Amino acid sequence: MGVGLRTVVVMLAGLASACGAVVLPPEVVPAPKQEKVEPQPVASFVTPVVHSGPRDEMRIALTFDACPTASAYDERITKTLTETKTPATLFLSGSWVKHRPQSALELANNPLFELGNHSYTHKHMPQLKKDGDVLDELLRTQEEIYNLTGRIPAYFRPPFGEFDTRLAYLVGKAGLTTIEFDLASGDPDEHATKQKLVNWVLKQARPGGIVVMHINHRQFPTAEALPEIIQGLRKRGYELVTVGQLLNERPPPLCSDPLRVSPPAAPVAPAVALSALEGAVSSISVP
Repeated sequence: MGVGLRTVVVMLAGLASACGAVVLPPEVVPAPKQEKVEPQPVASFVTPVVHSGPRDEMRIALTFDACPTASAYDERITKTLTETKTPATLFLSGSWVKHRPQSALELANNPLFELGNHSYTHKHMPQLKKDGDVLDELLRTQEEIYNLTGRIPAYFRPPFGEFDTRLAYLVGKAGLTTIEFDLASGDPDEHATKQKLVNWVLKQARPGGIVVMHINHRQFPTAEALPEIIQGLRKRGYELVTVGQLLNERPPPLCSDPLRVSPPAAPVAPAVALSALEGAVSSISVP
């Protein structure tokens, strides 16, 4: 063995004795990236979605949506409800209230009627990506109704009847309860007639039912059919009530006393702060 090679061996031996056995580190494999999973909101007893009332009571709630459409309002419907002393829950969109303040005040001042929230612009609510946009639709409507009438609605009817667990959660966060229905009258159907509407509602009515109709289209046959619907339901032994009465819940508090009797001459200034209203609404969540 040559000197050169011996020198190399000695050097390696010394390195081994000084540092121990030379061991290559294991190959480092990066851990798989864990994607953050956001918890999904769950519609629970805190944020219920109501489709009907108790099935063992002969009571039915007639509900009417006021959507922000060009035809705006069919006064014949509320006139019939008043003349027949029929309670009803009216779900008003915020923009409908804004553009028809006198009509909204008249409805608020009628003790037969319970006012509900139908969003502000009648969008497809589950399609709104930002929670803030959903809450804005809800709270702007609460604010519009409160500023004009002093009433704070306790119930929300989703536009088009569309909802998911996220929407139900946010509705609850706004201090509202989502109210669906178990009997769609079908009054928006272009093929609907007065008699078809009467026959359908009377045939499908069940104890505890919630019926949905509309007050914002004069071309719908709702006004013509309503007197026979009311008479037919009562002949069958049904008591007609508001949603709150159907659910045996206490009415929400009145926040101005007395109610305004005419629309303000100018926009309310300053308007109720949205954050303050949100707190007021949250404080009266339906138990």
